[in-house]
Amino acid sequence: MSDDAALELALCLEALADPVRIKLVSILLTADGGGVCTCDLATGVDLTESTVSPHLGQLRRAGMVQSERRGMNVFYRARAESLEALRAVLDPNCCRSPSQSMRRRRMTSPRKWGREREREVGKVAASWTAATPKT
Repeated sequence: MSDDAALELALCLEALADPVRIKLVSILLTADGGGVCTCDLATGVDLTESTVSPHLGQLRRAGMVQSERRGMNVFYRARAESLEALRAVLDPNCCRSPSQSMRRRRMTSPRKWGREREREVGKVAASWTAATPKT
């Protein structure tokens, strides 16, 4: 891995090193292509817009989301290609082949696919919580 690639990877990991930002990325990845307003994202993570905005700014600077101003509102979309690049650098063999993944998606409704994903994220979050020492 080159120094530039390592630096880019470190910036992405730093941007994801917060539970709020992980939740924001998860919401954006499951949203439709039109983007999600900052006000809706704030509601989704039970925080105020003024608290969520710096988190979104850090994700934007890391290249993980893109923003678009529409009147008084700012809408955000996940940049799936940057997240895919992050996954590929960390472990290029971690996921199934594209043909297996597409076969599973055809057999499963989008709503069920989302519920399964939420369950998996919940399991990971629970294991992180259990492994985190109490201060």
